[in-house]
Amino acid sequence: MKKKAARMACIAIACLILGSLSGEVYASTISEIKKQQEEDKKKLNSVQGEISGLEGEQSGVGEEIEEIDAELVQIIASVDLIKEEIVEKEGQIEETEAEYEAAKQQEEEQYETMKIRIKFMYEQGDISYVQLFMSSESFADMLNKADYVEQLYTYDRKMLEEYQAAKEYAQQVWDKLEEEKSELVAAQHELEEEQEYMEELLEEKKQEYENYSVQIARAKQEAAAYRTRIKQQTAQIKKLEEEERKRREEEERRRKEEEERKRKEAEANSSSGESYASSSSSSSSSSSSGGSVSVPSGGSAAGQSIASYACQFIGNPYVAGGTSLTNGADCSGFVWRVFKDKGYTVPRTSWELRNVGTEVSYSNAQPGDIVCYAGHVGIYIGNGNIVHASTPKSGIKITTATYKSILSVRRVA
Repeated sequence: MKKKAARMACIAIACLILGSLSGEVYASTISEIKKQQEEDKKKLNSVQGEISGLEGEQSGVGEEIEEIDAELVQIIASVDLIKEEIVEKEGQIEETEAEYEAAKQQEEEQYETMKIRIKFMYEQGDISYVQLFMSSESFADMLNKADYVEQLYTYDRKMLEEYQAAKEYAQQVWDKLEEEKSELVAAQHELEEEQEYMEELLEEKKQEYENYSVQIARAKQEAAAYRTRIKQQTAQIKKLEEEERKRREEEERRRKEEEERKRKEAEANSSSGESYASSSSSSSSSSSSGGSVSVPSGGSAAGQSIASYACQFIGNPYVAGGTSLTNGADCSGFVWRVFKDKGYTVPRTSWELRNVGTEVSYSNAQPGDIVCYAGHVGIYIGNGNIVHASTPKSGIKITTATYKSILSVRRVA
C-alpha cells in the first residue's frame, strides 16, 4: 500500500514538473508571438501613415490636374477666338484690296482721259486759241468757250486727286489690317506653344497621379498582409491561451485529486480518527489598468484648448509620415501630436482614429472633436471649420469641415 502511494506521489510530482515546464513553453511561445504581433502592428501603422501621406500627395496632384485642365480649356478657347479674328481680318483685307484695286483703276482711267483732253486742247499751242477765236460767234462766246475749257481741266484734276486719295486711304487701311493680322498670328503661335506645354504638363501630372495610385495599391496590399498576419497571430494567441487554460485546469484537477488521495490515505492510516483537511485552495486575480486619459472637467473648455493649440501651427508644412507640428506632419500625425502634447493618447493612423473616444453627430460637434473622412482627419475648431494637415502644397490650414463627406466625428476631450 505504501509502495503504491509512493509511486502515485512520484507520478503526481512528475506531472506537476511537466505541467510547469509546459506552462513555461506556452508562456514563452505566446510572449514571442505577441512581440512579433507588436512589431507587425508598428509596421502596419507605418504603412497606414505612408498610405495616408501618399493619398494626400495624390490629392494635391489631383488639384493641380484640375487647375491645369481649367487653364488649358481657357487657352484652347483663346486660340479658337484668335483663329476667328484672323479669318475676319483676312476677309477685311480682301475687301480693302478690292477697294484699292478699284480706286487704282479709276485713277488710271481718269489720268488717261485727262491726258487725252490735255493733248487735244493744249498740244496745238496758239493755233487752238486762234481756232477758238475764229469759231466763236462773238467775244462773249469766245470767253464762254475758254471758261468751259478751264472748268473741264479743273474737274479732271479734282477727280484725279480724289481717286488718288481713295487709293492712298485704301492702302493705309490695308497696311493696318495686315499689321493686325500679323499680331494675331503671332499671338496664336504663342498660345499654341503654351497649349502644347500645358498638354505635356497635364500628361506628366496624370502619370504622376497614376504612379501614386500604384504606390497606394502596393502599400494597401502590404497593409492587408500585415492585417492578415496580425489576425492569424491573434487567433494563434487565443488558441495557445485556451490550451494553457485547459492545461492549468487539468493541473488543478490533478492537484486536487492528489490532495484527496492523501486525505483518504491519512484517514485510513489514522486510528485516532484524525482527519486530513485539505485546506490548500488557491485563487488568482488579475487587475488591469487602462491607459485611458482622465478627461478634465469642463469638456468644452478642454476641447477649446486643443483647438486653440492646433491653430498655432497653421502654415507649417505637410510631410508624409511626419509627426512634427513645426517641421511637418501628415493629417493623422498632426492630430496625434496635438492630442499627445495636450496629454491625450490617441491612435496614430486615420482609420484607427475613426474608432477613438465617443462618436457624436456633426450637428453637435464642438471645438477639439476629431472629424474623420475617408483616408483623412482634422480637428474641429468651431463655426463649421477644421484645422488639418491638408496636402504637401497647402500644408496645415483651416478648411470648411464639410468640404468632403464626413464619416465620423469623435470626441476625446
